[in-house]
Amino acid sequence: MIKNIPIDYPKIFSICKNSLDKGGVVIYPTDTLYGFGVDARNETAIKKLNSIKRRNSPVSIIVENFEQLVAFTNLSKDKKKFIKNNIGNKTTFILPSIKGNVHKSIMSNNNFIGFRIPNNTIGPKLVSAIGYPITSSSVNRHGNKPMNNPKEIIDEFGDEVDIIINAGVLATSSGSTIYMLRNNQFQIIRR
Repeated sequence: MIKNIPIDYPKIFSICKNSLDKGGVVIYPTDTLYGFGVDARNETAIKKLNSIKRRNSPVSIIVENFEQLVAFTNLSKDKKKFIKNNIGNKTTFILPSIKGNVHKSIMSNNNFIGFRIPNNTIGPKLVSAIGYPITSSSVNRHGNKPMNNPKEIIDEFGDEVDIIINAGVLATSSGSTIYMLRNNQFQIIRR
């Protein structure tokens, strides 16, 4: 049964780390939606996430900060500057990633991955506490609208996930703006 943990619970990160280290699934709030988080390096956990979502496709990740994002990519100075000026503003950047930082199953065929640093600091603080990136995938079944109400999330996913970090009902959102680096230029693929 899912653990429903309030966002201000003092031991929240150690409880989540224990679960994620064992391949568990954590639901956490972002600046746009609630997200499913698993260890982005753990193939078994990623398969579990895909089973819950009922799909199999690349998944974005939450990183701790801009420096960690840069360490996971190989970008020019001007591209880094653009990302630094825009990351955290409800954005996802799909970028070429250096192999080995996450499991290949969440990367696209050309080794691109989506990076997020939400303004809601729970995800980045969790990544900092556990020492590795986690997935960032909206809480919903594939093809359904993302869910923003913890009670409804627990009713739907309570037997399939381990923890929800409960920040209450989040404002309705269509998700983050997505930039993709194509032909050495940033293109918006979702606003």
